[in-house]
Amino acid sequence: MEFSEMDVRSVCLCVLLCVRCWAGPVEDVKIDRYSLPTLCAREVQQGDYVRYHYTGTFTNGTKFDSSLDKGAPFMGLVGSESKVIPGLDRGVQGMCVNERRKITIPPHLGYGVTGAGSVIPPDTTLVFDVILLDVWNKADKAEIRTLFRPQGCRRSVQRSDFVRYHYNGTLLNGTVFDSSYWRNITYNTYVGQGELIKGMDEGLLGTCIGERRSIIIPPFLAYGEKGYGSKVPAYATVIFDVLLVDVFNVKDDVQVEVQDVPQPCRRKAKAGDFIRYHYNGTFQDGTPFDSSYQRNSTYNTYIGLGHVIAGMDKALLGVCVGERRRVTIPPHLAYGENGTGSLIPASAVLTFDLHIIDFHNPSDSVDIRVTHAPAECSNTCTANDLITYRYNCSLLDGTRLYSSYLPQVTLGQGAVIEGLEKGLQGMCVGERREVTIPPHFGHGQDGGSGVPSSAVLLFELELLELQRGVPEGYLFLWLEDSPEPLFPAMDLNHNQEVPLEEFTDFIKLQVSEGRGRLRPGVDSDVIIRDMFTNQDQNSDGKITANELRVQTDHGEIPDHEEL
Repeated sequence: MEFSEMDVRSVCLCVLLCVRCWAGPVEDVKIDRYSLPTLCAREVQQGDYVRYHYTGTFTNGTKFDSSLDKGAPFMGLVGSESKVIPGLDRGVQGMCVNERRKITIPPHLGYGVTGAGSVIPPDTTLVFDVILLDVWNKADKAEIRTLFRPQGCRRSVQRSDFVRYHYNGTLLNGTVFDSSYWRNITYNTYVGQGELIKGMDEGLLGTCIGERRSIIIPPFLAYGEKGYGSKVPAYATVIFDVLLVDVFNVKDDVQVEVQDVPQPCRRKAKAGDFIRYHYNGTFQDGTPFDSSYQRNSTYNTYIGLGHVIAGMDKALLGVCVGERRRVTIPPHLAYGENGTGSLIPASAVLTFDLHIIDFHNPSDSVDIRVTHAPAECSNTCTANDLITYRYNCSLLDGTRLYSSYLPQVTLGQGAVIEGLEKGLQGMCVGERREVTIPPHFGHGQDGGSGVPSSAVLLFELELLELQRGVPEGYLFLWLEDSPEPLFPAMDLNHNQEVPLEEFTDFIKLQVSEGRGRLRPGVDSDVIIRDMFTNQDQNSDGKITANELRVQTDHGEIPDHEEL
């Protein structure tokens, strides 16, 4: 309601004198509440400040003033210190935000007998069409309405905390002026350090992760008389509907919650160990961002060498094989204020649910634990012995890889992985062992059939049978000094020649009387025939003294030098 300077002086004079000057019958303001909002949280009272749009007309419908034409609503105080005509001051009392009223004001509550310059004639009844946009009081504080609060709130926002939250910002009449959802990114800031409007600084205190609250902020705790650009008008109450996504403090350290530790825990991880573990990664609001289970593959890395984020390096120290723990890592020990690509937002707190599969150190040797030792143990297996054993092979978390019953193997021939070879050495028949084999003595970083990369293996072994062997490359081994001279001893019928049959009888006699040993695990007739062929230099089907002597005299070392 803007008039010329003369009009204003007249209006002011009328406001002071109109009631005193009016001589006609006294009428009160007539109010037509023709549009009411569904909900009315607050009604205008004396002492409140209001913002409203209005259109002023005479009773014949002629418009004399409108805030809509000026592009800005009216803002002022209601009550004894009001600067508007008494009728309009009375007319807006009791209004709700978004309510529309038609207020008919008699002359003595308007501009009286003097009117208002050339705009309002004397003794004129006025009609104001008003829509209330905002109401607030200087005694107001930021009002908090909790919409949802999760159970088990372990931590709430305190001053100096850093928070990430989503919000919708509206005016009191419901007009949306901003939203973090439009940008698909949280608003990230410190609380209580002046980086927010005062009402938001207060309204966020005590919020839990996952909590939703509505924060109603009066203008003097929001954007005040200047507003906020074209989004928030001057003297506007603002409402922020907030969802807290994350909270941490720069003083926070890694938080570890141990959920399960298998017993016994024979060893704890230390810096320099190589570890394999599964994990589920989530943000503090429970949103998942990564999982090793989805790839069906453990995460494999060294501990304490900077190969993973600092918080994870710290959290893995001291874990046991099979342990489950939940680890919460603040951003300054994770991916920081930059995040990582589209996977981890800036300044995000990360939660990892870990399951430790195994770990080892590159300096580890094969670990052997005897679980059963027979009462008698006079013979232990060694290289070149043929053994029969049974075993179960598992990962350290108990996952069974394979089992075998009654396999036979000659030790020292490279027939099994190096760690198993070491674990079998020195066993007695009937002995049982648990043998832990680090990957550098197992299947290495490439793994094997059914064996994951860099896996530590656990073998449960039992030695069932032991047959003494002969050196590699030998088919027969003298256990005593050989007969001297040798040929006459071989020539059983003394006819100066030894055919295969006679040679076979001679060798079997040495074995039966304990003077010699054939290579175990191979048919004895096959071995003896091979030995005979080696000695029969001219391949005439018999060995002579000369053939036996030729090799000795020439100092040659044949493929099979057993004789």
